[in-house]
Amino acid sequence: MADSPENTALLPEALLAEIERLKAELLEAKWQIAELEARADVDPLTDILNRRGFDRELARSLSYVKRYGGRAALVLIDLDGFKAVNDSYGHGAGDALLKAVAACLMVSVRSSDILARLGGDEFAVLLWNLDEAQAAAKTRDLEAAIMALRVDGLGVGASAGFVPLDGTVTAAQIVDAADKAMYARKRERRGV
Repeated sequence: MADSPENTALLPEALLAEIERLKAELLEAKWQIAELEARADVDPLTDILNRRGFDRELARSLSYVKRYGGRAALVLIDLDGFKAVNDSYGHGAGDALLKAVAACLMVSVRSSDILARLGGDEFAVLLWNLDEAQAAAKTRDLEAAIMALRVDGLGVGASAGFVPLDGTVTAAQIVDAADKAMYARKRERRGV
């Protein structure tokens, strides 16, 4: 059956309306994809960067230091006594403490610094525009801020180690060096 002249006249209008509807759907889908990609780099519990987001930012920071110079340091923080909180008071209490630690760290660093939860009870901070003595002092300040924190009467200790960023080494080498510094600090705090 052939289209009547009335149907052919409506076809372009209907087609244009359908194209506009599809454009709107595509725009919405692109927005949702961008939102999901952004959330893929964020720890859902603490709402700060996760390991994936941190790895990207560390690589970017090392490239910047290599190309332009600059002073920056990587601080790794491990919570002392966190397992006991989870074991004695449950994961809800542990989660509340992790959220509070993230919030504490967030207000303790500048907006230009980068904060991440690497997993479990480990956090990382990339500090910018400070020398080694300032990085050491800031690292101790972060430890003290966490140790002063209480959530429903519960608290944890913190051991933090830092290394200056060096554009001549890999991200894995920087993380390894900061990890060693953090464990050295943990042994020092235990008196071992």
